[in-house]
Amino acid sequence: MHKKFRQLATTFAAAASFAVIAHGAQAQEYELNYGHMNSPTSVVGMQADWLAEEVAKNTNGAVKIDVYPSSQLGKIQELAEGVSMGSIALSHNTAGALSSLYEDFGVLDTPYLYRDYDHLMKVVDINSPIMAELNQGLIDNTGMRVLYAFYFGTRQLTANMAVKTPADLAGVKIRAIPSPVYLTAVEGLGAAPVPVDWSEVPTALATGIVQGQENPVNVAVDHKLFDVQSHMMLTGHISAAEIVVINEDLWQSFPQDIKDGLTKAAETVRQKASQMILDKEAGDLQKLKDAGMTIIGPDDGLDVAAFRAGVEKLVHERFDDKYGKYFEQIAAVK
Repeated sequence: MHKKFRQLATTFAAAASFAVIAHGAQAQEYELNYGHMNSPTSVVGMQADWLAEEVAKNTNGAVKIDVYPSSQLGKIQELAEGVSMGSIALSHNTAGALSSLYEDFGVLDTPYLYRDYDHLMKVVDINSPIMAELNQGLIDNTGMRVLYAFYFGTRQLTANMAVKTPADLAGVKIRAIPSPVYLTAVEGLGAAPVPVDWSEVPTALATGIVQGQENPVNVAVDHKLFDVQSHMMLTGHISAAEIVVINEDLWQSFPQDIKDGLTKAAETVRQKASQMILDKEAGDLQKLKDAGMTIIGPDDGLDVAAFRAGVEKLVHERFDDKYGKYFEQIAAVK
């Protein structure tokens, strides 16, 4: 989105994202909308409600956040554009989806990029040098800023068939988030990627438009994907954080005490949501097994090395020129 267009759009749309109510000379009350695509009972959905609670507490009730889950305010792309234009105050999204508005941001969702959970969380901390650089680019190019990032999980492949090698996926249509890095990941795994918005995934799986999808284990549990998918393959191809963004013009309109209250709340929620998702991973995998889903890992013949080689080949071909400097910076984070 061109910056000039964004500025014009913000002028007309900002009033929809928040209301400011003055009470005498001493107090202001802000009412903000937070739209997202997830179920309100998922950890990803609940963390938005936790943010609303923490912000109200930390600002002594001066800021009220109204949360709209389950794509009520739009699909994945529309949510990102809404925050950019100012019609939505806050939302969360994948880095890959945000890259449609600022291409460099997609580097954070590069497959097989992080050594482990700790490495990922150090990179996406808003105070890390690389996140600070990417955040400034996001602000300058889209008019939204990262408020915080929390662990979303490690993405695994699901399908209605056993898959052990990339060859098993030849010609198989697998849903991918509509962004270059995710389409590349699915293609690198050996499948035919099909871009489908998350709100349409259950129908696409049930009707056979796609034969599989890829997501963290917690998403498979929360959205009962075991009802429409028989197998999960532990490819572990993307470890990712979910990025919570806020409209920049709105952020700059806040007095410092409100900014401090939001920042404090963000850190509390980031830690709580990340730890809960991390703690749930093993239990959620067992829930999928109990629901009848077959789990295939390396001990069952899953050739993770072959999947990794296929994905990394395409990543280097398509993204080294764009993201090479970031790859080096991320690898250097200890």
